[in-house]
Amino acid sequence: MLTLALTGDVMLGRYVNELLKNITPAEMWNDLLPHLAQADLRIVNLECALTGHRQPWERTEKMFHFRADPEAVRVLQAARIDACVLANNHILDFEERGLLDTLDALEAANICHAGAGADAAEAAIPAMLEVHGAPGYRVALLSFTDNEPVFAAEGGHPGTNYLEVSLQPETLARIAGCIGQARAQGADLVVFSNHWGANFIERPAAEFRSFARRVIDLGADIYYGHSAHICQGIEIHQGKPILYDTGNFIDDYAVHPLLRNDRSCLFKVMFEQGSLRRIELLPVSLGVGYVALARGKEFEAICARMEMLCAEFGTVLARHADRLVYEA
Repeated sequence: MLTLALTGDVMLGRYVNELLKNITPAEMWNDLLPHLAQADLRIVNLECALTGHRQPWERTEKMFHFRADPEAVRVLQAARIDACVLANNHILDFEERGLLDTLDALEAANICHAGAGADAAEAAIPAMLEVHGAPGYRVALLSFTDNEPVFAAEGGHPGTNYLEVSLQPETLARIAGCIGQARAQGADLVVFSNHWGANFIERPAAEFRSFARRVIDLGADIYYGHSAHICQGIEIHQGKPILYDTGNFIDDYAVHPLLRNDRSCLFKVMFEQGSLRRIELLPVSLGVGYVALARGKEFEAICARMEMLCAEFGTVLARHADRLVYEA
């Protein structure tokens, strides 16, 4: 059984960066560390630049700029993160220099990345992840975003792997080409990551659902969405999981009193011989700069919400002690 652990946004800047002066990186992951360790691969959306460059992006209007010191990569190492997706709306918050510094920091820490690069070609390259304990088995990680078109890599210009959410033939052909390239490089499993849509949307719009289904039809094994800051439901399409949004995981964000972006899940997706077998959702509570397993009323609230949202897609979750489980 191959287990992938997927999380939503990991933002290590601002107060989280300051907190690292007083606590160990492992403390930020709290009691999630054993659960992450049980997975074969761990993938997160890194929602900040790792850089000492202090000049924020000012070429277009932007409200928030997220930056952590390069040493904050130790937080990712503490959880044995295997790969970060970088196609998002914050990786260039501190200009191209901030992006390039992030690439350097991740590579020095032996953490793979996808979705941004020194030019358009590099930004589109899939990360090929070797599965520990299964020699020769490879997982391809593709990373895209429809956020911040001004961050898009063009020609020899650093930036993100930008992709509009569209069913136009040229868009679908590009997706099919990327998935085909990953298969040609020996990928046994393809993860399609997308930082898409607006913040605080509880349910994906019809056009987003159609797009995600087409991505699966074109050969992806998992659709891994994030950007809304809150978890959305899971749909099973053609036997493959669509995680419309995986919410937040580590940050210092203000909490929406109704949508509660301080409640999320660790998503563990399990495959056997290329087929989906099981999905486990571990409900988590977020504090400023840390994540922990949810308990009591927090656990009940997260479970009830995810059961409802998944049921709307026909996905039935069962409660098993500290988690929700989907059995294929």
